[in-house]
Amino acid sequence: MDDLKHKFLIFINKQGLHSRTSPTSPSNEEPVRSPSEEGIGPSRTSQLESRHTIERDPLADQDILESIELEYFNNGDFDPCNHTIKKLPESLECEAIQRDLHKLRQQQLVVSKKVLQLILQKQSTFNEEFSRILEVQHELQITLGVCREGRRDLNMAKRQFTTASLGILANYRKRQLVQGLLDSLNTIKTLQRTEERLQELLNEGNYPGAIALLLECQSAASTYRHFTCVAALSGKLQDTLEMTEEQLDQALAKVCSHFDADHYSKVQAAYRLLGKTQMAMDQLHMHFSSAIHNTAFNVVHGYVELCSGAAQDGQAGGNTFHKKQYKHLCTCVTAESFIPCLIDLCKALWGIMHSYHQVISWHQRNDSEKLSTDGVSEPVDFEASFNKQYVRQKLGNGLSRIWHDVQARISTFLLGSDLAWYKFDEFLQVLSVVHRLIEVGEEFCGSKSEDLQNSIKKQSSNYFRNYHRDSLEELRIFLENESWELCPVKPDFSILQLQEFRSLRHVLKSWKPRSDGGQTTVSSPDCSSSNHSQDGSSITGGYFARYSESGSPFDIGLDDVHEEDILANIGDEPSGYFSDESDEDIPEELKKDFVDENAGDTVTNKHSKPSSKRTSRREFMKAPILTNTTLTVLRQCGKYLQMSRLLRPIACEVIICMTQLFDYYLYAVHTFFTADLPVSSHSLYNLKLEASLKRIQDNLIVPDPSQLAESDSDHIENTRDKVPQPHISSVVDLGQQESLHGLAERVVAVESLVFLAKQLEFLQSYLEHLQGGSSYLQQFFSQTVAATSELRRPVYMCVSACAVDFRVTLVLMSKVNWEVKEVMSQHSQYVDILLRELQVFSMRLEEVAMRIPIPREVYITLWENIVHLTSNTFVEGFSNAKKCSNGGRGLMQLDFTQFLSKLEKLTSIRPIPGKDYVEQYVKAYYLPEAALEAWVKEHNEYSCKQLLALVSCACQNNKKTRQRLTAIIEDMEKIVSR
Repeated sequence: MDDLKHKFLIFINKQGLHSRTSPTSPSNEEPVRSPSEEGIGPSRTSQLESRHTIERDPLADQDILESIELEYFNNGDFDPCNHTIKKLPESLECEAIQRDLHKLRQQQLVVSKKVLQLILQKQSTFNEEFSRILEVQHELQITLGVCREGRRDLNMAKRQFTTASLGILANYRKRQLVQGLLDSLNTIKTLQRTEERLQELLNEGNYPGAIALLLECQSAASTYRHFTCVAALSGKLQDTLEMTEEQLDQALAKVCSHFDADHYSKVQAAYRLLGKTQMAMDQLHMHFSSAIHNTAFNVVHGYVELCSGAAQDGQAGGNTFHKKQYKHLCTCVTAESFIPCLIDLCKALWGIMHSYHQVISWHQRNDSEKLSTDGVSEPVDFEASFNKQYVRQKLGNGLSRIWHDVQARISTFLLGSDLAWYKFDEFLQVLSVVHRLIEVGEEFCGSKSEDLQNSIKKQSSNYFRNYHRDSLEELRIFLENESWELCPVKPDFSILQLQEFRSLRHVLKSWKPRSDGGQTTVSSPDCSSSNHSQDGSSITGGYFARYSESGSPFDIGLDDVHEEDILANIGDEPSGYFSDESDEDIPEELKKDFVDENAGDTVTNKHSKPSSKRTSRREFMKAPILTNTTLTVLRQCGKYLQMSRLLRPIACEVIICMTQLFDYYLYAVHTFFTADLPVSSHSLYNLKLEASLKRIQDNLIVPDPSQLAESDSDHIENTRDKVPQPHISSVVDLGQQESLHGLAERVVAVESLVFLAKQLEFLQSYLEHLQGGSSYLQQFFSQTVAATSELRRPVYMCVSACAVDFRVTLVLMSKVNWEVKEVMSQHSQYVDILLRELQVFSMRLEEVAMRIPIPREVYITLWENIVHLTSNTFVEGFSNAKKCSNGGRGLMQLDFTQFLSKLEKLTSIRPIPGKDYVEQYVKAYYLPEAALEAWVKEHNEYSCKQLLALVSCACQNNKKTRQRLTAIIEDMEKIVSR
């Protein structure tokens, strides 16, 4: 069946091909004819149309037209015959084929009719277009004639022009081509030689010239890229450009370690030509970050190799350390190399920071120069303005980033070593280096360097706590071995002359307390912190301005040690006994060259130099009194101050510990020199001194274990930060009468303490500044330091009370007959004995003054104490009289008047203390009974025994009044005892 279909399909195709093939083809030259020429007129067309219209129903035709399959309307390679045959069933039936054939014929007829209708509808338009085609055909015939005419004219011109004329034109054209080719070849030759010139420019550091040459060559290569050799050269130029950019990047990296303005200007100009200004700034920050890490590693690695001896053992050891991380490498630095390594590390990182600071200065200066040169009338280059803003912002943000990297390197290095076993001077040097680096960082980017401060604080807290404990123990040993001899220093001695205060001189001189006791102010602008660093070195404009050319802040002021010149030249020790601060109050015998005690006459040595000795005595008087222990405490205070200044986070703790040094010194002096006080101490201590001594004993002194109960075991465990109570040295003798019971040692001890207190008052303003106005300091200075001078009374009372045996005086007074009937003209014998003992005291005081200077305050305190004791002795002796007549009362006045007249020759203090105390008591004997009662109630400074004795003598004839007054006195005593 399939074969039959195939043969039938071949037959149909042959019939269609035969019907489509015309036996004769019209000539190409045959003109196009109109439909009227073909014999198809309007009448014929209308006849056909009318016939089809009559024969067919329009509705039926539309149905037939819609029944046509869509495939017949396909404009592609559609074969209707093949399509129809494929629709035939497997079993062919003649009737079905006839039906299909009839249907297809109907469809063909309807389609033909429809096409004919469409053709008839467009007939007028077709005729119009066909007439235009005929016109175009006519014009083409005319054009063809013109072309034929032109060809004839061209053939004529060809015959008329000679071959020579055309040859000249051809040769000239060839000449032009050859000249252009020669220029191109010369340019190509120059391009080939560019690499040599480029290398010369790079070696000279002329980076802008090299980049400009490369860009020019690339432009030329792009022009002549049609040459094969130039195409290969373009790739080589691109490689050369990349190589040049690498060298330019290396030149940019050199800026991190050493900044050169000319070099940096050329590098920036080269990047500007490349249009990579922003990329250059990004690369620069990457180089700075790498330089910080690499520099820190190399410095530490070098010290580790040097200390370990790896450089001598060969390359293997060096490679071992080189493979370690920076954090682990820092732990390998030895204690001996730690400080030199830290200084070199800071110097190296300072160089990088200084280069970055110069980069910023260069851009600021370059921007300002461009602004002043260009003026305001120049058009704004938005790209250049954007690049400038980008660079400015990038440099500003880079400050904090670079300082953070520097902090991280230094902090890691500090935490990598154990500083617990360092000496204090070494540890202080570490703090000085770190503090100066913090100051550099604050000037660099305004950072407070919290990370760096935390790292050094972590190392410092434990170290200082142990060091302070050792310092207190060392101070205890010093005090227990102190002989309390005078340490001779120059008259102008000040703590600022000590080596430990050298770094604080400019700072301390610039601080002075306000008159209202408020915060401190700077005495002059020249001493402000902007002009002086914290270590005392003068700075103008900051570290970056000071070391703009060479050097670093870590080159000087760290290890240099200056010799102290504080000791006086010790020759013949002059007399130091002075009763006042002026020469007018100095006793006449002390103004002489020397005194002959036997004759009392002045012996003048002609060969002596009186003026020189007098000057020496004045200097001896003005020199401060202090001991070696005092100097030790002052030096410790200087060290503590340096640590407080260099490490602000623990400044409060350090200053409190510094005050404990003074507290312990005060407590030791009090314990040593008031233990032998023979009189009651109730009136010798004021409230501040008592409170200070109680506070020191509770907070600083280890209690005696024998005095603690078993329940106080916890209290014993909390005594780690306390110090045992000191004990006076056995070489100090306080019992000799000839030396006034160790007066020289007592003067040296107490006055050195007073001098120490004055030095702390000098430091008060700066201490409050470091501690931030702490209430502890205010309480310390207002109570403890202010009460230091009050210690003179109890200490010197030990001397005054033992200088005269007042018990003998009372015994002698008790033997006097106070019931004489007449007023005596001769004073009692006990007065002469008492005055003689005071003369001996005065002479011994002069002997002591031959060895040490006795300040005016000591002189006054000694005589006030002894006069106070004498006055009490007089009143006590008078009160021991059971009966007293008017003559006896007059004798009392005579004795005391005689005593005062002689006492005024022995001492220069005026008025005589205790004079009213005795005179009022004696005069009370003369008061009437009514006035005596009021007097007794008003004068409670006398003891109950003394008042009772007075009443007993004054009212011996009136028992009732005596009993009434006695009752009043007993009631007053009860009130006082409560």
